[in-house]
Amino acid sequence: ACVCEKNKRVTNCRLQPDGRCRCEAIGSGVSVDCNTLTSKCLLMKAEVMGSKSGRREKPKDAFEDTDGLYDPECENSGAFKAKQCNGTTCWCVNTAGVRRTDKHDADLKCNQLVRTMWIIIEMKHAERDAPLNAESLKKFFTDTITSRYQLNGRYIASVLYEKPYITIDLKQNSSAKSFGDVDIADVAYYFEKDVKGQSIFHNDAGLNVSIDNQPVKVEKTVVYYVDEIAPEFTMKSLTPGLIAVIVVVVIAIVAAIVVLVLTRRRKGKYVKAEV
Repeated sequence: ACVCEKNKRVTNCRLQPDGRCRCEAIGSGVSVDCNTLTSKCLLMKAEVMGSKSGRREKPKDAFEDTDGLYDPECENSGAFKAKQCNGTTCWCVNTAGVRRTDKHDADLKCNQLVRTMWIIIEMKHAERDAPLNAESLKKFFTDTITSRYQLNGRYIASVLYEKPYITIDLKQNSSAKSFGDVDIADVAYYFEKDVKGQSIFHNDAGLNVSIDNQPVKVEKTVVYYVDEIAPEFTMKSLTPGLIAVIVVVVIAIVAAIVVLVLTRRRKGKYVKAEV
């Protein structure tokens, strides 16, 4: 037996002749290599199975994951299947497993798994008197991502700081990704869990953000996804709340126009013209 340091959502861990620890991912039984990050699809499936059994532990085309956790269908490689379903409702996802189309019935066709080439991680730190040192902040997150999550530094496009916002850009298109490179979608998933104190690493409380020996509390984290092909959302995908706001605004505009027309008519009725 051995301990999977990079994934605690596993079982049946065995030490291999080459010295590597391999385990079975909970929920799928797929064998994972504990020397590297586990794919996001297998992690999500393990999290769903854990919660069921009580073991739960801004570009134009950028979009958020508004659906949250679901039980995904994974390829044997650990990649997401392009088509995901929940009963008779289906949708297409990108390589990060995030829905990129409206929801349809089971006849939906997802011809390809569209690659997420750019991930934007936006964090907001707690209120503080003085701003953080931008260079120290950049070094901390660059070193953390390359060492803790094993991502090649060439995929870290930028680390920007505009108090109180910290923005990390990860870019990795299909042609740039080399064999054996961890995927930016997996890195973003591990990172988000770490920041929220829900670390996937074995016996790990999460990521302690410290800049120049000053602890930094992260209050909010949002992840945006940019795919190689733009998402295919329509008005149908808008939330009921947003639709209600749009309807109210339209009604208000129409009412204002009607009032304006009636007011002008009344004024015109009593105006006398001199010859």
